[in-house]
Amino acid sequence: MEIVIGIGEYTISNNVQGSIKTYALASCVALTAYNPSRKVGGMIHIALPYITDVKLSKARPGYFATTGVPLLINKLCNEFGCVKGELIINMYGGAESINKRDVFNIGKRNIVAVKDVLTSLNLKINHAEVGGIVSRTIQLDISSGRVEIFTQPIRI
Repeated sequence: MEIVIGIGEYTISNNVQGSIKTYALASCVALTAYNPSRKVGGMIHIALPYITDVKLSKARPGYFATTGVPLLINKLCNEFGCVKGELIINMYGGAESINKRDVFNIGKRNIVAVKDVLTSLNLKINHAEVGGIVSRTIQLDISSGRVEIFTQPIRI
């Protein structure tokens, strides 16, 4: 069974016949966390680095790196019995804007925020495919932890 998550959403699965997928990461960042001994995987699709709207952060904590990443890691450990140090963490997305006048640099800021949160949690990134001017769709296979990446150029 394939679980699809959208912007600001996250999920965790231990269904070894399933996968988790998210589409069209541009400036957004997706983080995957996988525990090979338990065959448990999680994914979050982060839109912004820091809380910009308290009401939204309570309704959709996965929308922000600072609230979503700790939530995903805590749920993996507390609800699925994963050991934090055994998690294989991968990061995708954070594309640059094709608009040369973009002063917000959300893609770069998302990457930095996710890395900062992971550092504060004493976690290291195993693999990262970030930046550039491509849209990424990713799919995490729960039985193996393998992540498939599908790219497409971002166009005006």
